[in-house]
Amino acid sequence: MQRLNILLTVLFLLYGCSKDEPEVDLEATELAYYTSAQESLRAGNYSGAIQKLQLLESRFPFGRYAEQAQLEIVFAYYKSIQPEAARSAADRFIRLHPSHPNVDYAYYLKGMVSFEQDQNFLSNIIPMDPSTRDPGAARESFQDFSQLIRRFPNSEYAPDAQERMKYLRNLLAAAEIHVARYYIRRGAYVAAANRGRYVFENFQESASVPDALAIMVEAYQLLEMTDLAEQARMVLNSNYPGHRSIDKQGEFKKNGKRGWLNVVTFGLLG
Repeated sequence: MQRLNILLTVLFLLYGCSKDEPEVDLEATELAYYTSAQESLRAGNYSGAIQKLQLLESRFPFGRYAEQAQLEIVFAYYKSIQPEAARSAADRFIRLHPSHPNVDYAYYLKGMVSFEQDQNFLSNIIPMDPSTRDPGAARESFQDFSQLIRRFPNSEYAPDAQERMKYLRNLLAAAEIHVARYYIRRGAYVAAANRGRYVFENFQESASVPDALAIMVEAYQLLEMTDLAEQARMVLNSNYPGHRSIDKQGEFKKNGKRGWLNVVTFGLLG
């Protein structure tokens, strides 16, 4: 009987120890996971950091580092050039933690992902005008930065976002002008005039406004809409005197022929 009591006491003590140890081990393991993920981020091993942050969140969804892991995985996706995953992770963080003190950083990273998305390998090989590319990513970036500034005007990321928006505004306006000139060459004069008017009405601070007015003058003249052409010409002449196309609307058409470089690059160059 005494031996049985001793055995039961030992089993009770072992059970008590095993019950207490996992809490200490779990806390230490969560910290170890987070520390290891941080080391991978600092070393530029973003793929490794993503795996560790995902494992950390899955094993400790309510741990002390779970929210920070969700935010840092956005950065890791961004740095590893996985734009879709980065935007999805940013949207998830914003949805789950709209009042988080660092949610402005998630908005900023969303804008940065789209800002750099169109910097493909061709731009490092062939000198391409950014305004001739699909402006979809630039438009998304502009909207993301606009949302950041509107919701968090005092954010530490707002000044950089504003500077990038200036560049994006000029880029988007130039892209519209590029399309308008294409419409002029194709004889789609109504579409060209509409593009010019859109730039004039929506991108007042961009450098493409005088070109937009010139497009409107040329398109309306080709459409024989004399009054509208004269109105656009007067605005152009009074606000941007000396613009190259005031007296030379044919400058946008040039000679109407495609050079060999334009042909072999399918209209991207030349």
